[in-house]
Amino acid sequence: MIDPADAEPSPDRDNLTRRRLMTLLKVGVTIAGLTLVLRSLDLRAILTIIGDVNWSWVAVGAVLMMLSLVVRAYRWHLLLRGSNSTIRFGRLLALYLIGSFFNAFLPSGLGGDVVRAAEAAQDVDADVAVGTVLVDRLTGLMALFAMALLVLPFRPAGFPARLTVTIAAISLAGLLFGFTLIDGRLFHRLIRILPIRIITLGDGFLERLAVAIQNCGGKTLAGALLVSVLFNLMQVSWWAATGRALHLAVPFSYFLLIVPIMALALLVPSIGGLGVRENLAPLLFGGAGITPEQAVALTLLVFGLERVASLLGAPVYLSTSLRRNREQKQLDEAVAPQNH
Repeated sequence: MIDPADAEPSPDRDNLTRRRLMTLLKVGVTIAGLTLVLRSLDLRAILTIIGDVNWSWVAVGAVLMMLSLVVRAYRWHLLLRGSNSTIRFGRLLALYLIGSFFNAFLPSGLGGDVVRAAEAAQDVDADVAVGTVLVDRLTGLMALFAMALLVLPFRPAGFPARLTVTIAAISLAGLLFGFTLIDGRLFHRLIRILPIRIITLGDGFLERLAVAIQNCGGKTLAGALLVSVLFNLMQVSWWAATGRALHLAVPFSYFLLIVPIMALALLVPSIGGLGVRENLAPLLFGGAGITPEQAVALTLLVFGLERVASLLGAPVYLSTSLRRNREQKQLDEAVAPQNH
């Protein structure tokens, strides 16, 4: 006879199914996007453009990507300090490197944040760890939305009106939601009117997020937003350096207009924006006087460099795992004689 409890899907099983479906969606979107691009463009020309890179500028772009991890780790440090919790900055940087590695090489795209929160929870309260990771993401997105809105009025001539409206709508909605979260009173009112299924989603992550934001305080959040602006400017700079590496005569000011919009492509379910950015690139960079093949070569090289920079997290993760296993083995050996 089947136990009724066994007949109902467990929350863990439901979460696993959702994660698998999201992963399949991201892989599908990426494959479809790349297929669409490669059918309409000359793949051989793209590879030729990438093969003729200036490695000095490639190195500049890679260094900027690596330094951006330090900047983002400092943003997390600010949020933890604002929550009256402390973790050594060196450890935070190591966790950010590990998180970047997982985000870059796991199709789910959530692995890195989960790892960061789980590791930080060994040093601070679990709710603080999860909450600050969520706020870290939130402030980064809010700065990105704000930059996208600021650059839209200066978009190139011929920029599609429908895309302009879409980006503006997404950015405004994102900022509105972000400011609602930051204002604790509005956020708690919102939570109270939501269905219980949403409130309890992710073991009540909305409540944890609200508490984490309130604990941070306005001054801390303002500092995190400023750091996010710095990070986004670094992102524009590594795109510009990659453009130089491909001998593209695109002004820095043009990258300042386009990169925040390109970064929004990361919000579309895909593997690191791959396939999505390649479809947007010919449209967005067309006003800069470069060919569609050059635009796609640029996005592919940026994607590759981002993955190379994320590889820094691999030895850090390996070292951390080996040290933890060694410490656990020493602890087991110390406890064993007491059990006899």
